[in-house]
Amino acid sequence: MSLIQHLINGELVNDSGRSADVYNPSTGQVIHQVPLASRETIQQAIDSAKAAFPAWRNTPPAKRAQVMFRFKQLLEQNEARISQLISEEHGKTLEDAAGELKRGIENVEYACSAPEILKGEYSRNVGPNIDAWSDFQPLGVVAGITPFNFPAMVPLWMYPLAIVCGNCFILKPSERDPSSTLLIAQLLQEAGLPKGVLSVVHGDKGAVDALIEAPEVKALSFVGSTPIAEYIYSEATKRGKRVQALGGAKNHAVLMPDADLDNAVSALMGAAYGSCGERCMAISVAVCVGDQVADALIAKLVPQIKALKIGAGTSCGLDMGPLVSAQARDKVSGYIEDGVSSGAELVVDGRGLSVSGHEDGFFLGGCLFDRVTPQMRIYKEEIFGPVLCIVRVNSLEAAMQLINDHEYGNGTCIFTRDGEAARLFCDEIEVGMVGVNVPLPVPVAYHSFGGWKRSLFGDLHAYGPDGVRFYTRRKAITQRWPQRASHEASQFAFPSL
Repeated sequence: MSLIQHLINGELVNDSGRSADVYNPSTGQVIHQVPLASRETIQQAIDSAKAAFPAWRNTPPAKRAQVMFRFKQLLEQNEARISQLISEEHGKTLEDAAGELKRGIENVEYACSAPEILKGEYSRNVGPNIDAWSDFQPLGVVAGITPFNFPAMVPLWMYPLAIVCGNCFILKPSERDPSSTLLIAQLLQEAGLPKGVLSVVHGDKGAVDALIEAPEVKALSFVGSTPIAEYIYSEATKRGKRVQALGGAKNHAVLMPDADLDNAVSALMGAAYGSCGERCMAISVAVCVGDQVADALIAKLVPQIKALKIGAGTSCGLDMGPLVSAQARDKVSGYIEDGVSSGAELVVDGRGLSVSGHEDGFFLGGCLFDRVTPQMRIYKEEIFGPVLCIVRVNSLEAAMQLINDHEYGNGTCIFTRDGEAARLFCDEIEVGMVGVNVPLPVPVAYHSFGGWKRSLFGDLHAYGPDGVRFYTRRKAITQRWPQRASHEASQFAFPSL
């Protein structure tokens, strides 16, 4: 059994203290161990970042971007290797892992535009012989805490942009599937990143608290559940840190009577059951406007759910792999039991699935509930599994009210052929990311990702233009060179033009 290590100051290092098991979810077997960083190890990473910062912040943005160009090439060359590691430790299919990596690479491509996005602004003659300009300067040492469900993509939302902005970055990835994250960081070192600019430290809450409490860490990015997002935001901001903490979701898809139902069903199958539902943008609620729409949707969904190809993620041609852990599988099963006891109609029950040759894997089949109401726990809470709930309403207005009343506001979508309905939905829905006939409206890298309400704590979204603003601070400079022959008397009133 191999031991996964920390990456600090360009070197692989180990803790002599606690460690955790890393499982292959398809077999249920322990395949690695990962060290859980002590406070001393976290401080070692902080010290190396602090030492590397002066030289890195003064490296021209064009040279920083050259590192990212080489990094992008290495990621593409190692796609199969990275996807294999993701699938082995997370459980998602190889095709899904490759898609995750490609979306991460888009953010590296955006980071390659550092000379453009960091240009700043200049105004000449804002007053007599006075010029003014502003530029974007790095914060210093910043950190990211990332979830298990996207071990490649979510870290790539964070540190490529933070680094090209001139910061040094400490990444605390999920301890459940750390191998691909570590390999990707090593590829960035291979691309020419100086030692200390990026460190990877594995750990649990102790490592998170050490990053929160360290005065040298100026900003924290987080993606995960809402309770932890709220904890990190509260604890870090009261210490004066800048924080963007992305939390949970309960994403609704509205199906109108005029929707292209066949295409909507295809979209919902991927959005609800892809990656076993372990996505913060997964569609977990289908809001059907009218009983006729709901009945037709169920009739088309049921045979497709029952026909899902489920197996070990590293096998080819599958629709779903296992959940990430036995605890995750059991938690989702508990939600299913709760839904049944609450009166929802379990149309398709995926519990008890056994995959031949992988009987100890953490598998759960696709599940479908009908007649779900807003009072039920399966409606209110994020299940994070392959469970789709159908809610029936009588109008678009009722569907929108349902969504707007929910505590989460991450993503949503509407299926319709009616432009007026789509425009009303986009304008009035209180959700941060909206799709029209697009089930997973994840913004491309040159926009920004983030929800509303209790799906986001902080003012700035992840990656894109908001990411640049998050990882930099603006400095405004006003400069005057008076003419030699002139002399002006003192002014005691507030200066103006």
